Amino acid sequence: MSTPRTHVLFDHARVFADRAEAGRLLAEALRAFSFQEPVVVGIPRGGLIVAAEVARLLPADLDFIMPKKLGAPGNPELAIGAITERGHLVLNEDVILYLGVSEEYIQQEVRRKLEEIVARTRQYRQVLPHNPFRGRSVILVDDGVATGSTMRAAIQATKAEEPAEVVLALPVAPRETFDELAQMADVAVAVTAPHDFWGGVGAYYHDFRQVDDEEVLAILEAFRRGGEPAEE
Repeated sequence: MSTPRTHVLFDHARVFADRAEAGRLLAEALRAFSFQEPVVVGIPRGGLIVAAEVARLLPADLDFIMPKKLGAPGNPELAIGAITERGHLVLNEDVILYLGVSEEYIQQEVRRKLEEIVARTRQYRQVLPHNPFRGRSVILVDDGVATGSTMRAAIQATKAEEPAEVVLALPVAPRETFDELAQMADVAVAVTAPHDFWGGVGAYYHDFRQVDDEEVLAILEAFRRGGEPAEE
């Protein structure tokens, strides 16, 4: 792959009011590029709120992809990898080696997360059918990344559908992680990618509340109708 085209609005830390504001700023950053029949693909749940704002403002179709983090033994928040609904698996080999995670544990975690993914994907797809990616600019959006495991899996799964290009679009990411993920994409955009990253993604939001399935389904329903999500 050739060197990706990248665009970062702020090298310093930028705190967002909420995910909707992050989406609006991300859409602004994406306007530096032109896209071919764009489809904005959010990572539920929180990333779908950001993606919906981007899709509304570009404008573009909306879709979702469902990678799930594989949690470490005894520490489910620490990612040892990620898996998507189509079985694309990304493993953090350094973490696995450091923790001495067994192959048996990894396979159990993969099976467990795939069951969760399949159930939720079935529920969401009843509302919004898949928008084909082939030959289109696919803009992958989350509300932020830390290690980047789920986004790596999402990029791999997206490439399998032969899009015209893969666009990485993030409100916030550590600069090192953003640069690594950018190498997997054709275009990479971030609102802020600080070198000095403060802990988790939630530190960059005043409002980083949990997003429930009802909110996600309302967004999908609005885009299925060709409308916009209702303002909060």
